[in-house]
Amino acid sequence: MNQLQCRLAFVGAGNMAEAIARAAIDKGVLQPSQIVAADPSAERRDVFAGLGMHAVETLGEAVAASEQVMLSVKPQTLAKVAGELSAVLTDDHIVISIMAGLRAAKIEQAIGRSLRVVRVMPNTPMLVGQGMSAIATGEHARAGDDELTMKLFAAGGRAIRVDESQMDGITAVSGSGPAYVFYLAEAMEQAARDLGLGEHAELLVAQTLQGAAKLLAESPDTAADLRRKVTSPGGTTEAAIKHLDEHSALDTIAAAVKAAAARSKELGG
Repeated sequence: MNQLQCRLAFVGAGNMAEAIARAAIDKGVLQPSQIVAADPSAERRDVFAGLGMHAVETLGEAVAASEQVMLSVKPQTLAKVAGELSAVLTDDHIVISIMAGLRAAKIEQAIGRSLRVVRVMPNTPMLVGQGMSAIATGEHARAGDDELTMKLFAAGGRAIRVDESQMDGITAVSGSGPAYVFYLAEAMEQAARDLGLGEHAELLVAQTLQGAAKLLAESPDTAADLRRKVTSPGGTTEAAIKHLDEHSALDTIAAAVKAAAARSKELGG
């Protein structure tokens, strides 16, 4: 590895790192030989090696051999690896972070010096090529530092550039957003079972949500417009929406998203 020069090193080879790497390879953004992953788990290293990528146990080896470094570990893990990172990161490295809640300044503070940080808030649908990612550059990033990051995350869905000040809201809306959809799915599946549709509950709900999401993405109509088109006066859908309105469901969901944003801000210090 000493003579190897990779475009990208993953510090942490978990499921999200795997999804990012697979998308990058599938879309031709990077070749497997241009990626190295560092992880203490032999099982996770084997996954990356099996895809033709380099895999090592120590992050120092991976970082030293790479141009850009993606921090794909849990936020609480940063403190444990900060010393090792500080010893190998240089001013030439671009540091890409997918650690939720940690601002660029916090990452620099943990490492102990200024860094060229590109911060990303992806979401779990990237695991199936339908991710939504927001990308922001830190104070010391240079023009163009986010180019590879944009390509990596666009390969796994959609990616947009935002200001870092917007990241708490992004975290609440799209980062945590899949959980809100799964929560709705749980409720719909339970209702389907209660209505005697147990054997078909999961398919009915999953296909309905998938179809509705595709319609929302491809239709020129707003979400409110699409909802009104389904809601015939005096019909079954109107009965459901009326019940939701009577229980302030819209306000409750909006308040929940804002609570997630507040927690993101709190975690970010």
